Amino acid sequence: MFGIHPVAFATSVLTSLSHVGSAAVAIVVVTLLVRLALHPLTRAAVRGERARAALAPRVAELRRKHRGNTVRLGEELTALYRREQISPLAGMLPLLVQAPVFIVLYQAFRSGTLGASRLFGVPLSAHLVTGGHLLVLAAVLALVAALAWGTARRAAYVVRAAPGAAPTGLAATVARLAPYTLLVSAALLPLANVLYLITSTAWTLAENMLLRRGLPDV
Repeated sequence: MFGIHPVAFATSVLTSLSHVGSAAVAIVVVTLLVRLALHPLTRAAVRGERARAALAPRVAELRRKHRGNTVRLGEELTALYRREQISPLAGMLPLLVQAPVFIVLYQAFRSGTLGASRLFGVPLSAHLVTGGHLLVLAAVLALVAALAWGTARRAAYVVRAAPGAAPTGLAATVARLAPYTLLVSAALLPLANVLYLITSTAWTLAENMLLRRGLPDV
């Protein structure tokens, strides 16, 4: 079992699924299965975020008390999170778990049978910017732009609903622009990975809305 090469295994799974539909459909199905498997981690991350939000007044007090002493502040914050059994990095876990899947998918479609699979005449290994398929490029970028806009709109709504937790300065600028990095990714990555990003981003947007992620608990 431990001798299975991840790229070979992914290629086998995607090839098997492509017999039912197309390789593009197989990517969407695999992405949905991955996100479904990660849903319990996401729910745990949301619970952790709400627990950290409840601790915000105590964190603010510690920051005021230990202003200028970053070492002591770090120690006090670590002790506080440990006492409350809260991991400040829990929200990143679903994203980190997806990274190997994304890399394996990239490798699986670089060449070979899967790489030659097509979506509307475009090889799934093609990069949209250099592929010359303008109609497909426009359609994919329009879809990605819509998802980025929806993500940015929801982020702005969360900021309005919980202004005390809103980032400021450079962090606020980064937060506003971050959703639109999807457009850069869609332009530079192979179409197979872009399909993964589109499906995963749509799932994330719907999941965050259903779980009211970032909003005050009611």
